[in-house]
Amino acid sequence: MKKYIYCALLLCAFAATANAQSNLQRTPKGSLYTIFTPGTGDKIKVNDVITFNIIQKTDKDSVLASSYTMGHPVKLQVQAPESATDPIVTALMEVLPLASVNDSLLVRVSTDTLLKGHEENRPPFFPKGSYLNLYIKIVNVQTLNDAIAERNADIAKAKAAETVTANKYIADNKLILKTTASGLKYKVTKIGLKPKPLSGDTVLVNYTGKLLNGKVFDSSIASVAKAAGIDQPGRPYEPLKLPLGDGHVIKGWEEALLLLNEGGKAMFIIPSDLAYGEQGSPDGGATIPPFSTLIFDLELVKVIRIKHAAPAATKKPLVKHHYPVKKTN
Repeated sequence: MKKYIYCALLLCAFAATANAQSNLQRTPKGSLYTIFTPGTGDKIKVNDVITFNIIQKTDKDSVLASSYTMGHPVKLQVQAPESATDPIVTALMEVLPLASVNDSLLVRVSTDTLLKGHEENRPPFFPKGSYLNLYIKIVNVQTLNDAIAERNADIAKAKAAETVTANKYIADNKLILKTTASGLKYKVTKIGLKPKPLSGDTVLVNYTGKLLNGKVFDSSIASVAKAAGIDQPGRPYEPLKLPLGDGHVIKGWEEALLLLNEGGKAMFIIPSDLAYGEQGSPDGGATIPPFSTLIFDLELVKVIRIKHAAPAATKKPLVKHHYPVKKTN
């Protein structure tokens, strides 16, 4: 019985897909689409910002990607189709102005067009003549000004929450810290006896990075990484070698390392503005969420110095007396 119900559901899904594809319409520039539930609201306009859920499927109904799986819808500013270079974006820009909020639609993009000039990269699930099928549900439509205002309000709210969380961490741990003009906070735990590095020097650094909840997300020290359960087989656990001043690391590190004397250690509390900001870590924020204040224990192991230009000599200004000077015979 269960097998019968499952097969019936598959047949219904196939019939719905086949029906949608049989009702396809074509834009003047050739993009294929179907609007399942045409709404009565205002049509989407160029420069509007739309929020939508999207499922990408093959012709055989295999799901390739889904915003539902990601856990959040997608935002996109509508552009004129001729300004787009990607075939998928071009098709969306042609079809979206035909829809309105709450509409559901299907947009089909030829894989022959997608892979033109890159046939050697054609995957087996995209045979010649097949299509990438984009199933879209439009959740919200905003003017550009409204979208910017909403985004700014969300950023301000997230930053305020970040500040509250960071201040609570500092208070709970009774930390006494110095604060730089940028907002970087730190406490030197070991004073180095050699000079500080300068921009352009190369440094060797041991480090451990944590979130405010205490979770260690990276370390150059094997024992720390192992204790945190993040050790990577085959990775060399040794001081990180990096040049200062060329953007290899986050801004907080660039500033922090210039504050340390060679041989010194310090704990740095780095706000997200000086770390990974509103995007979070490059893995989509999985390791470091957006608006995360970070804690780094840094040890400046060694400085490989370059020859720096001597500071330009400055002449002492001529002192002019603006009061009577007593003459001497």
